[in-house]
Amino acid sequence: MANQPAGATDIPGKILVGKSGATFRYLNLPLGNRHGLVAGATGTGKTVTLQKLAEGFSNAGVAVFAADVKGDLAGVSQPGDGKPPFVKRAQQIGVPYEPDTFPVVFWDLFGAQGHPIRATLAEMGPLLVARLLELNDTQEGVLNIVFRVADEQGLALLDLKDLRATLTFVAENASQLTTKYGNVAAATIGAIQRQLLVLEQQGGDKFFGEPALDIDDFLQTDRDGRGYINILAADQLMRSPRLYATFLLWLLSELFEHLPEVGDPDKPKLVFFFDEAHLLFDNAPPALMRAIEQVVRLIRSKGVGVYFVTQNPLDVPDIVLGQLGNRAQHALRAFTPRDQKAVRAAADTFRQNPAFDTATVITQLAIGEALVSMLDETGAPEIVDRTLIAPPQSRVGPIDGGERATAISKSPFYGKYDTPVDPVSAYEILQQRANGRAIDIGAGPAVNPNAPEQAGLGGIIGSLGGMIQKTLGGGGGSSRSGRMSTGELIFRSAVSSAARTIGSTISRQILRGTLGGMSR
Repeated sequence: MANQPAGATDIPGKILVGKSGATFRYLNLPLGNRHGLVAGATGTGKTVTLQKLAEGFSNAGVAVFAADVKGDLAGVSQPGDGKPPFVKRAQQIGVPYEPDTFPVVFWDLFGAQGHPIRATLAEMGPLLVARLLELNDTQEGVLNIVFRVADEQGLALLDLKDLRATLTFVAENASQLTTKYGNVAAATIGAIQRQLLVLEQQGGDKFFGEPALDIDDFLQTDRDGRGYINILAADQLMRSPRLYATFLLWLLSELFEHLPEVGDPDKPKLVFFFDEAHLLFDNAPPALMRAIEQVVRLIRSKGVGVYFVTQNPLDVPDIVLGQLGNRAQHALRAFTPRDQKAVRAAADTFRQNPAFDTATVITQLAIGEALVSMLDETGAPEIVDRTLIAPPQSRVGPIDGGERATAISKSPFYGKYDTPVDPVSAYEILQQRANGRAIDIGAGPAVNPNAPEQAGLGGIIGSLGGMIQKTLGGGGGSSRSGRMSTGELIFRSAVSSAARTIGSTISRQILRGTLGGMSR
């Protein structure tokens, strides 16, 4: 928090949030990786606050990832159109209203409104795939066996047809597997196959495959040094909320695994806005909740800030809520006993201001106002204060199809992900084997000259699941390989991977040994 003259905007090391009385409120950039919360009822201004923060981080050279749940965050790619409410708010705060555009990359799991995002099943790992398929404990155990068998047999699990083929292979060899891994019932395999069909009908099959996402593409800056704002088109994705939440959790896990330790940098590498945050925690099993808590706690040392955006702060478990240092609480309504509990819970999380009753003010905030408490230079929470949020410089609201198409065509990744690639993997290998010779599944790893590396641990999330399911063998794999261009991916299909198979086993042992204690 600092006093600045009229016309103050972002200053070095700080992002302007708004103004409380005569005092400007800032987010301290070196503490941007200490995570945050933007909460409030529908229509109170959460998206505008998110957009303002995203602009500030981008201007500071920090990459941003945000899901566009309602389609109105896409306007950050266009200059502000001078709507009277925002011009008036800028005048009230004492800052100039200067329309601006920001470097934006659009993404879409379905490939319709942005670059396609893909991952392989091996990268996601059995724990997250089990959650995505809504499997029970028995079915999850069998899925772990399937991943383990795939790893031992050199069967690359890239897309859903690979998993289907491997499930069939395991079912056909269940009698040999039972003595090594435990019972594999045909009924359980059938139940998993049915859940895969449901996922396919929801469009989930478009997410799995190659070329898979290169995490480094989320961390880019433009030629002016501003961070790219990566917008995930999620309006269609929200029809499959489990896919949405699982994808974002996988992405956090991949960031944790991929990025090196940096401690407390001068500014974050990436700020990750998790909209509709309650979907991450709804009906999550205890093992997954522990994994989420560990990721949130540890990923800040990788230079990543996670900001949860939700209607009700009660949507976020206390163990996670306690780690969110930068907070903007918009209005909440107190019509029901649960609403009243939420208001009191939100008020109690702030460092109290003796000038007013926080719980009362939360119900009185106008649109565009919020109770703001950021971390000061020492890392301590500021005293909460009623704050008028500064208006964004970009457009607030949706964009049309032409504007989106233009932005996509100017993307630095245009053409990189648009063409799917189907290298030789488990499906093709099993077909070849079925047409050739019988297979002894106890004979050890099979050499697959075309299989890309598997990463069945699925990052830190998968490693936790692997430890929890270690009596079943877990889901093996190594760390992910570097991403390649389409041509390189095709060329890779002709390259031997015997050494990778050996490396997969070794790296799995190391990763489990390092992170295994975290699941306890």
